[in-house]
Amino acid sequence: MKRRLDRTAPRRLVDRALRRCLPRPGSVPPTVRRAMLYSLFPGGKRLRPILAIAACRALGGRLRNVLPSACAIEMIHTYSLIHDDLPALDDDDLRRGRATSHRVFGEAMAILAGDALLTHAFEVVATHPRGGGLDFRKVRATALLARAAGVTGMIGGQVMDLEAEGRPYSYRTLARIHRGKTAALISASVEMGGIMAGARPATLGALRRYGENVGLAFQIIDDILDREGSSARLGKTAGKDLRARKATFPALLGIPASRRRAEAAVREAIAALRPLGVRARPLADLARFILERIN
Repeated sequence: MKRRLDRTAPRRLVDRALRRCLPRPGSVPPTVRRAMLYSLFPGGKRLRPILAIAACRALGGRLRNVLPSACAIEMIHTYSLIHDDLPALDDDDLRRGRATSHRVFGEAMAILAGDALLTHAFEVVATHPRGGGLDFRKVRATALLARAAGVTGMIGGQVMDLEAEGRPYSYRTLARIHRGKTAALISASVEMGGIMAGARPATLGALRRYGENVGLAFQIIDDILDREGSSARLGKTAGKDLRARKATFPALLGIPASRRRAEAAVREAIAALRPLGVRARPLADLARFILERIN
């Protein structure tokens, strides 16, 4: 009998932790706090924080140690979506099934809400959990998150993605774009879970390889769904990549070859988990879930 992956309980766990991590009412201007809450809730799949939690648990780490890092990751992911949707970038009106932040609060407040989530994320990961002798782990997790979200990771990938619009590109260029734009934060999520569990370098290397392949598969599936999915199913405007002449896997390889490449990436991700044994089964299930989105 095929096992089903329960995704609702981890999402609820992340949502509760996110609410605890946010600035309290009255401590910040209410408008920007409303804009932060609007984009964070209701959330999407919460894939990145759930990956961090699953990696930490697979290595015997404590949930309380990884939850702040998981929340910080989701805040940074949400900030990136707010800014991606702005008129200067993707210019979208729909995100997670409703109006984008700048359509509700205006461009200036949306920019500031994104900035607030980004900066608050680093305060959370650097200072929580308090005590417990975890300072060195928190420093390592903070540095990794900064690299993954910055110009050597997500921002760098977004720059290359923007510059590739409407231009010829190779598979190597496409892979490089999405290693930064998408896979960097996904891979960091898994590795941060390992760091907060006290993982050794070899184990962190296995988690990194897993995360990089999961990130690649996720982006390929996202590209396919932009072509084949509906706006109602995606929660965002479908077909925008094609209209914007973005560098995508289906545009370069076609749909069937893109599906095969996503399946191969998931197999490589699961293979990377072999040194962890049966304790990594939830991570393998999460990798398979990526493919379920097109089945």
